[in-house]
Amino acid sequence: MKKKFLFYVAVLGILILIFFMIKDTLNQPGVADMKAGFKEIVKYRNANNTGPVQRIYVVTVKDSVWKEMEDYGNLMPHTKYGNTKVYFFMESKNIPNTLHPGEVNFDPQFNKSCIALFEKSAMSQVAFNKYPF
Repeated sequence: MKKKFLFYVAVLGILILIFFMIKDTLNQPGVADMKAGFKEIVKYRNANNTGPVQRIYVVTVKDSVWKEMEDYGNLMPHTKYGNTKVYFFMESKNIPNTLHPGEVNFDPQFNKSCIALFEKSAMSQVAFNKYPF
């Protein structure tokens, strides 16, 4: 009788643990929970799957909440030995519609409108710059 009781207590404990693990997994914060109003305008990804993958995003925000911008950049996909850049622009400013690979990713006339740049380098080093240009 005592062995059955211990067995049921152990099973109940495991089920409670599994319940909380699933609950925490499904309740992770995401972009929809952020208040800055992120909207992805244009993105670029090179077709190279064997070497470094370069991802570039242009995102508009309603409000310049710096911490949320950095969190948004950390949520973006990144490939080992690749490079991910996220350019942030205010919603009502001039925004580039095309992106190019390399060091200069859009027409320099939009530089004044860019309010922040998040970059994750090939060795997963993160840089977040306010007013990068």
